[in-house]
Amino acid sequence: MTNKHPLKTVPLISTLDALAISVNYSLMDTLNCDPDASTNGVDFAPRQVFSGHYVPIKPTPIQNPEYVTHSKTFFSELGFDDAMAESADFIRLFSGDLSQVPTPMRKVGWATGYALSIYGTEYIQQCPFGTGNGYGDGRAISVLEAVIKGQRWEMQLKGGGPTPYCRGADGRAVLRSSIREFLAQEHMHALGVPTSRSLSLYVSKTEKVKRPWYSAGSYSKDPDMMISESVAISTRVAPSFIRVGQLELFSRRARHKAHSNAMEELEKIVLHLIDREYADVIDSQLDLSDKVILLAREFQYRLTSLVANWIRVGFCQGNFNSDNCAAGGFTLDYGPFGFCDVFNPYYQPWTGGGEHFSLMNQPQAAQRNFDMFCSAMRPLLLSIYGDSHDSLLALDEIQAGFSQVMSSEMDKMWAAKLGFSQVPNKSLFSALLSELKGLMMQTPLDYTIFFRELSSIPKDVGPLKKSFYDELYNNRRQDTDLKESSLKKSGLKEREQGWNEWLVKWKMLLNSDRDMHGAFPRSTEAVSQQMKRINPKYILREWFVMPAYQQAAMGNYALVRELQEVMSQPYAEHSKEVEDKYYRLKPLEYFSVGGLSHLSCSS
Repeated sequence: MTNKHPLKTVPLISTLDALAISVNYSLMDTLNCDPDASTNGVDFAPRQVFSGHYVPIKPTPIQNPEYVTHSKTFFSELGFDDAMAESADFIRLFSGDLSQVPTPMRKVGWATGYALSIYGTEYIQQCPFGTGNGYGDGRAISVLEAVIKGQRWEMQLKGGGPTPYCRGADGRAVLRSSIREFLAQEHMHALGVPTSRSLSLYVSKTEKVKRPWYSAGSYSKDPDMMISESVAISTRVAPSFIRVGQLELFSRRARHKAHSNAMEELEKIVLHLIDREYADVIDSQLDLSDKVILLAREFQYRLTSLVANWIRVGFCQGNFNSDNCAAGGFTLDYGPFGFCDVFNPYYQPWTGGGEHFSLMNQPQAAQRNFDMFCSAMRPLLLSIYGDSHDSLLALDEIQAGFSQVMSSEMDKMWAAKLGFSQVPNKSLFSALLSELKGLMMQTPLDYTIFFRELSSIPKDVGPLKKSFYDELYNNRRQDTDLKESSLKKSGLKEREQGWNEWLVKWKMLLNSDRDMHGAFPRSTEAVSQQMKRINPKYILREWFVMPAYQQAAMGNYALVRELQEVMSQPYAEHSKEVEDKYYRLKPLEYFSVGGLSHLSCSS
C-alpha cells in the first residue's frame, strides 16, 4: 500500500526568535568567569587577566553596517533562511549590536585568553605586561552558542571591538582581510579540509581605520604606506574555538600554582574541550586519565590528517603558532595564509614566518604544537597519580609516535593524489615520489594545475605543459657562455624526456594497484575519477582575491560573490568562461608583488 502521507519538512529558521530556541551557552555556564571582570561587559582597556576561562565582553558595533555576503552553503546546512542574512535584526546582531537580541540570547559576549608558543617554545614577551597574562582574543568576541540539528556551534565576531587582550589595538578587522578569511573558510570546507566556517560578512559604510599596506606594484617585503580602510565584521563558526594555546595557559598556571583554583581550571577546560569536540569518541563515564589519553590519541590523528590535507591542496597556514592551532583539529585563523602557485617546498606567504612554517615544513610545526599539547596535559595527570603512573607513559608513547603517524598520513595523501587506492610498495613508491618532487623543483610548475592535468592520465608530458611556467624555467637555465636559443631547446628536450620517463614508471606502478575489492588493474577512467576527487581544479589564489576586495572597497561585491560560487565547487568542471578566468597560471608580473606574493600581516 502506498504511503499517502508526505514526509514532514522542517521549517527554515528565518528569525532570531526562532534561532533563540536553540541557544545553549555551555562555555559561560560551566566554566569560570574572570573574577576581576565587569558584569556588563564594558571591559575594553588592556589589562592582565590572572584567572578564569573567559571575560564577558560587550562587542562594539560597526557604524552603519551594510550586507556584503553570507554563506548560502552553511546557511543551508544550519537550516537558515537565506533572507535572514539581510534582515535588520540579523545584521544588527552579527555586526556587533547585542542590545536588542531576543531572550534567552544574552546581551554580552565573551573573549578568552591563551598562551603563545612559537615552534615549541613558550613566549611571554609579546604580552605587554611581560607575564603572559595579557595574551588572548584581542578582536574576536563570541556572541552566541547554539545546538542546531544536534550539533553545537559557537559564533564569533572577527573585528568585534577591543577586549582586555587587545594590547592597545583598536579591535577592528578591515574589509580586505575579512573577505580573505570569509572566502578561505568556505573554500577549505568545499575542498574537504576541516575548518572553521563563515556565516556572514558586513561592512561599515562610514567607519574606517588606518592600516599599513603595500603601494600598487610594490616589491617591498613590508608595507610601504598607510591606507584608510573600511572596517568589517565577519562571523566565523566552529564547534568551539579552544586552542592548544589555551590549554598551555591553564597548564602554566597550574604548574606555577598561580592561584588556588589553577589545577581545577585546567581540568575544567580539558573536560570542556572533550565535551565540545570529542564527545562522539570519548565516553563520558571514563576516568579522567583515560579521557586524557584518548584525547591525545584522537587529537594526534586529527592534527596529522589536517596537515596532510593542507599539503594536498597546497595550503600554507603561514603562522602555525600554538595559539593558531585549534584543539579540535581543524584549520583556524586565516591570517597570513596562502595557496601556492609555483610549487616550492619552502613556500611561505608571511614575510615574518620563516622556513619553519613553510609549506612542506608544516608537519614539523604541527609536531611542535602537539608537543606543547602533551606538555599541557602532564600537570593534570601528575596531580592525580604522581610521576610513575601508566597514563604518563602512555602519553609519552603517543607523543613519541607523532612523526610516524604524520609520515603515514603524508604517504596516504600522496598516494591518493597520484591515483593509488592505497600506499603501494614502499620502496618503489618512495623512489617514484622522490623523483616526482625533484622534477617539480626543476620545472617551475603550478601545483594545482599540474595535479589536475595529471588526473586525466596523460599519454605523455604534453597536457602537463599547461602547468609549466616556461619563462621561469628558461630564466633558471640561462648561462652567459651559451647562446640562449640553443640552451632553451636543449633544456626543454631534457625536461620533456625526464617527465615522460617518470610517467612510464608511474603508470607501471598504477597497473599493480589493487582496488578495495582486491581487483587490478583498475580502469584508467576509474583512476582518473578518483584523482579528480582529490586534486582540485580551482584554488583560492591571492591574485583572484585582491581584485575582489579592491572592488568591494568601492561598494561592488559582485566579484566576491562570484568567487564564492566558483570556490565552493573546486572539483567541478565549470563553464569555459570560468575555466579561462580561474584555471590559469599566475601572470609573471604578479611575482614578488607585495600583497599578492607575500603578506606582512592579516590586518
